[in-house]
Amino acid sequence: MKLFHILFCTVLGLAAFTLPAAAQHAQPRRPNIILIVADGLGAGDLSCYGQTQFQTPHLDQLAAGGIRFTNYIAGSAASAPARAALLLGKNTSSQPDADYSLNDSDITVADSLSRSGYMTCVIGEWNLGDQNSAGAPWHHGFHEFGGYFNPADCINPYPDYLWKYGETPTPDGNYKVFNDREELYYNTAGQKGMYIPDSMVQWTMNFSKEYRQDKYNHRPFFVMLDETIPGNGYHEVPSDAPFSDEPWPQAERNRAATIARLDDSIGKLVSRLTDQDEVSNTVIFFTSDTVPRNGGGVDPKYFHENAGTNDLHVPFIVSWPGTIPGGQVSGVSCSARDFLPTAAAIGRSQTPQDVEGVSLLPVIFGREASRN
Repeated sequence: MKLFHILFCTVLGLAAFTLPAAAQHAQPRRPNIILIVADGLGAGDLSCYGQTQFQTPHLDQLAAGGIRFTNYIAGSAASAPARAALLLGKNTSSQPDADYSLNDSDITVADSLSRSGYMTCVIGEWNLGDQNSAGAPWHHGFHEFGGYFNPADCINPYPDYLWKYGETPTPDGNYKVFNDREELYYNTAGQKGMYIPDSMVQWTMNFSKEYRQDKYNHRPFFVMLDETIPGNGYHEVPSDAPFSDEPWPQAERNRAATIARLDDSIGKLVSRLTDQDEVSNTVIFFTSDTVPRNGGGVDPKYFHENAGTNDLHVPFIVSWPGTIPGGQVSGVSCSARDFLPTAAAIGRSQTPQDVEGVSLLPVIFGREASRN
């Protein structure tokens, strides 16, 4: 049996994982898919959506090279059901935030893509079931996981551990599962040596490096990066630069700094894909789980009136260089539930029968979508 090795890198070192044999299928060349989900970011927080007090150049460039949706709605006002809507393609807005978990019967976008040969990974915040529940990510199509189950750990940008899941080969040809906490030594004993939101993007870049399509029989990958920034005023940031001298409240300087860090990280991710000659064969989706909220001294409307909490409008940008026309702006009504059927169509994977969303490929390719 041929074993495919994954290197899921952290700043601390390398961990080798192997894809389960059932998913080791050679496939025609299909695009990689990266879904980046910010936390509590309003459409009006980005300069490409009209925010003028500071710039988000890398996200602006991502939008200019693809399509920017202006009438996209988050899946819920609460984070957990909002992220579930992305994964399941269903309306989850009626579900409470507390104790929300995926169950055995839920079929996620990762299930759909992995069954058709994609290597799948989720990085960051996972609050849809803990490691001992049916909602754990490895029960829902993800071959790798690196992140946090506890919301309190997601709020803390300097946690002293990372939960990791993956498989490594053994000399007898079987697999050894690693599924446990891994200590982050730079943050032990109260140290603040590793800012986790930055590291999450670095882990995504390392994963994409190891799963370039010229390896592993041209198998594509799907990565869901669940970021924890900008948050809603409670998120600590290493520095408020480059806004230290702005005449804004401190909470707003901090929030702007987290948005700038997120924007810069996305620029680095696109640059890495370019260096790997994968940028034209990678579809990047960027959105937010839900809208910003008042908290920690932050006013959602401070930077842009459309960043308020009156509705669930959040940014939604799709980039696929060389395949979809750039410079598109669409006002078609769409929502988080449309991500799964769109990603499945891109990956030529089967869409679950109970999905409530529709594929946005007709819009992405310049035609209007229809909804039953």
